[in-house]
Amino acid sequence: MGTVADVLRDTWYDALDAGIQHDINGVTGHVNNVTYNRWAESARVNWSTNFAAMDRQHRDEWKALVTPHGIGMILRSIRTDYKFPIKYPDRVTVLHKLRAKPKADTDHFILDVLILSELHRRVAARCVEDIVVYDYKAAKKCSMKAFMIDKLQETFELQEQAKEKYGSMALGLLQRVEELEKSSWDRPDAKEDFGSANV
Repeated sequence: MGTVADVLRDTWYDALDAGIQHDINGVTGHVNNVTYNRWAESARVNWSTNFAAMDRQHRDEWKALVTPHGIGMILRSIRTDYKFPIKYPDRVTVLHKLRAKPKADTDHFILDVLILSELHRRVAARCVEDIVVYDYKAAKKCSMKAFMIDKLQETFELQEQAKEKYGSMALGLLQRVEELEKSSWDRPDAKEDFGSANV
């Protein structure tokens, strides 16, 4: 099955794998909280430019999403829930997932973000990014282009398939553990061994 990050990469979209040694707060010894938001933003740029690699026909338009030319993405808001402080030495993996399937007239979308500590193998922070699609030439919000909607809808469907696959695998593991418990210690005739008071 692989590491936690490997499994999440199938469900979430792999976006950034970063070291942290230059982001340390000298007083506390852990990463400054604003760094988590910077990681999320850098990963979102990678997330969108990865579409350029997958969709060569529209490569330039995907790459332009992260520039102030033509149609682009603007971060309307970000909320970050910190789970624990990251300290050096560590590496983080930042993953993005579409919260909902985009519709044809989408002019904004929500991305859920996981920031994983590779050292601790757990979530260090969760973010929610509200992204607006913006036409820089017209200076106003706009809908995404049809090919972008198609690719994001496809991505959402792949996320849902991966969620189903790994959810079923997790359920199967839980059922196997329960069967093992029932066959060994969770029986009606089982007696709990409290150990001996004689030391």
